[in-house]
Amino acid sequence: MANPVENSRKIKDKALELGFLQAGIAGADYLSEDAGRLSSWLDNGYHGTMGYMENHFEKRLDPRKLVEGARSVVVVSQNYCTREKQLDESAPRVSRYAFGKDYHQIMRKKLRSLYVYMEKQIGLHSGRIFVDSAPVMERAWGHRAGLGWIGKNSLLLNRKHGSWFFTGVIITDLELEPDQPVKDYCGDCSRCIDACPTNAILPGKVVDASRCISYLTIENREARLPDEFRGRMQNWAFGCDTCQDVCPWNNNAHSHCETWLNPRPGLLELSLGEWKALDEAEFDRIFKGTAVKRTRYKGLRRNIDFLSD
Repeated sequence: MANPVENSRKIKDKALELGFLQAGIAGADYLSEDAGRLSSWLDNGYHGTMGYMENHFEKRLDPRKLVEGARSVVVVSQNYCTREKQLDESAPRVSRYAFGKDYHQIMRKKLRSLYVYMEKQIGLHSGRIFVDSAPVMERAWGHRAGLGWIGKNSLLLNRKHGSWFFTGVIITDLELEPDQPVKDYCGDCSRCIDACPTNAILPGKVVDASRCISYLTIENREARLPDEFRGRMQNWAFGCDTCQDVCPWNNNAHSHCETWLNPRPGLLELSLGEWKALDEAEFDRIFKGTAVKRTRYKGLRRNIDFLSD
């Protein structure tokens, strides 16, 4: 007979064996508390030009519309914390998560191993794997699965691991024992709000993505960045770590031990002059296999030029 408690323990143990930082489980219920927040966020236009966020509203909230008969949501986190930094402090900056190989494929491969384990050890089941794919609200599920709480910068925070981690999800029709959500430990702290250079972090754990540097340098596909942000980018050319750098919970985070997340050769050594002279061939060589390739050379060139205008 199926034992939800024992099966949940097996899945979590296997996730840790595969190198994940944490694993938790939530019941595959409707995200009723997030429905109003998502609707308001979209109505206010905080998604900027990311029109795809308006699609599949109900699927984002109800995992049973993604996997028929879904009962459980397995959530894992992958540490990417690193203390390594770019050597030239005057050079354009890259978010730490993009130092090494693009995490999407590696995470999917590890989640696939976990999925196969679930089939062999628990039994055949219907399910799907998600890593920033399809309309899945990974942070909301991470909170429900006990991996952390939603911080004022809208990121998932954990008292032991901070926020330097990726999340991945398996939605399955297996009946598993759910974990309990974690309480909010942000308290009166407002460091992320105060430090945001573009005032993108709003009251109520809301981020106006259209003002967020990560959005501006990655998701925004306009030929030029808005002039109002000139001089406010803190030299970020791809992504932004400012709100995480100032978060006191990240003081506790330990560095990852995954070789695939180590910085690409030559990336941290790039000088300001080399960034300005970067051509497409060098872009392809240095950033091969990293998330920076998402911007393509044209997008990164736009960002670099905006910083030096």
